[in-house]
Amino acid sequence: MREIHHFIGGKSVAGSTGRWGDVYNPSTGEVQARVQFANAAEVGQAVAKAAEAQREWAAMNPQRRARVLFKFKDLVEAEMESLAELLSSEHGKVIADAKGDIIRGLEVIEFACGVPHLMKGEYTESAGPGIDVFSMRQPLGVVAGISPFNFPAMIPMWFMGMAIATGNALVLKPSEKDPSVPVRLAELWKEAGLPDGVMQVVHGDKEAVDALLHHDEIRAVTFVGSSDIAHYIARTCTEQGKRFQAMGGAKNHGIIMPDADMDQVVKDIVGAAFGSAGERCMALPVAVPVGKKTADEFVARMMEAAQGLNLGVSTDPDAHYGPVVSAAHKKRIEDYIQMGIDEGAELKLDGRGFELQGHETGFFIGPTIFDHVKPGMKSYHDEIFGPVLQVVRADNLEEAAALPSQHQYGNGVAIFTRNGLAAREFAAKVNVGMVGINVPIPVPVAYHSFGGWKRSAFTDTNQYGTEGIRFFTKIKTVTQRWPSGDIGDQAFVIPTMG
Repeated sequence: MREIHHFIGGKSVAGSTGRWGDVYNPSTGEVQARVQFANAAEVGQAVAKAAEAQREWAAMNPQRRARVLFKFKDLVEAEMESLAELLSSEHGKVIADAKGDIIRGLEVIEFACGVPHLMKGEYTESAGPGIDVFSMRQPLGVVAGISPFNFPAMIPMWFMGMAIATGNALVLKPSEKDPSVPVRLAELWKEAGLPDGVMQVVHGDKEAVDALLHHDEIRAVTFVGSSDIAHYIARTCTEQGKRFQAMGGAKNHGIIMPDADMDQVVKDIVGAAFGSAGERCMALPVAVPVGKKTADEFVARMMEAAQGLNLGVSTDPDAHYGPVVSAAHKKRIEDYIQMGIDEGAELKLDGRGFELQGHETGFFIGPTIFDHVKPGMKSYHDEIFGPVLQVVRADNLEEAAALPSQHQYGNGVAIFTRNGLAAREFAAKVNVGMVGINVPIPVPVAYHSFGGWKRSAFTDTNQYGTEGIRFFTKIKTVTQRWPSGDIGDQAFVIPTMG
C-alpha cells in the first residue's frame, strides 16, 4: 500500500511514531494509502530545519524570491492534469472542480509574484531638521499553516504564496484525509529553486497541531477549518503570544428578490449548493426567496434542476459532483437530514440512500432540498457541509437580510436582484464579511482578500491580498540623521521633530 511521508529539509522523511491514518478513495470507499502522523519531536525537527533555511531565504532580495514563485507557477501549470487527478482521488471532487481548486490557488501565487512592490516600505524626508524616517517590512521567521480537507491545493497555496514570498519559512500541516497534493506541491517548490527547508510538510492529528501551536520558534499560525478548531487555535495562539489567522465555518445565505432573473438564480444556486458535494466554506446552503410567489417558483424549479444533476466518480467527465470525503462525514450529513425532518422542515428531495452502480460502497449523497426551514432549527443553525439546500421563506427584504446578519456565521452572503439601490443598501448593512450581488459564491480575487465575520473568522486579518502581506511581515521603522563635523553634546539630546 502507498505510504505518504513527511517532507522535511527538501526530501521525503519517514516518521518514527508508528502512528498512521488511512487515506480513502471516496468513490469506492476503499483505503488507497496511509499517511504518517508526526509527534512533537518530528514537528520540532521540521521547525528547526525551517529556522535554519529561513535566514538564507530572508536575506535573498525580493526579486530573486519572486523568480522562484514564477517558476513554481509554471511547474504547477505543467502538472495540472496529474495534480487534479491526484486531488480528486483523495478528496472525491470531480476533475473540473479539482482544477478550479488548483487554479484559484495559483491566482494567489501570481499575486505574490509582485512581492518586490508589495513589501516596499514608506519614506519621509526631513521629518525633522536633517532627520529622515523610513519603514521596512521584514519576515516573521518560521510560520505554520494548517489547512482543511476541502481545498487541498488552493488553501495551502494561499499560505505558501504569502508566507514564502515575504521571506518566511512555512511548516504546513495539511488535512490527513487528502495529504498527497500538498506533498507534491512542496516537491515542486524544491524543483522551482526554493532552498531546502523553507517549505516543510508534516502530517498528523491534534498532536502535530498542538506541537506547532506551542513551539517557541513558530511566530504565526494561519488556519482554515471548522469554527470550533479555529476558536481553539485563536485562544491557544493568544496564550502563546503568537500572531494568528483562524478562519472557521459558514452558513451562507442567498437572498432572492421578486425581480431577480430566476433562470440565472436557479443555475447559480444549483451549482453553489451542490457543487463539490457542498463541501465548500463558500457554498450556498440557504436560499431565502422573498414573497410566496418567488418561493414557490424557486422551489419548483430547483427541484427540477437538482433532479437533473448527474452524480459520479471523480473521474467521470459528465458528473456534476462526486462523493463526500469520508464515511463518517456522509453519516454526519445524513444525521442532519434526519434532524431537519424531526424539526418539522419539509423534505422535498431526499439524497440519502443514493448508490452508484459499481460503486455501492462509495461515499455518495444525492442532492437534498428542504422547504419551510425556520431560523430556530438546529439544522439551520449548524453548518452541514454537504449537498443539502435549505429554503427559508421571507416576506420582505428586511426580514430576509436579518437572517444572515443574525446567524452565528458571517462568511458569505449573496443577493439576487435587478434593483441597484436595494443591492447597494443590502451590501452596506448586512453583517457578513463577503457579499455577492448576483454572484452566488463571492470569493474575492487574489489581489483583494478573503475573510468572514463572527464565528467564521477568529481574527482581524484576512487571507491573501495585501492583508496577507501584512500578516506575514512586521514593520520596522528607522529614524536617522547624518550629522557633519563634531557632534559634541548633541549625542545625548533626544531629537524632536519640531
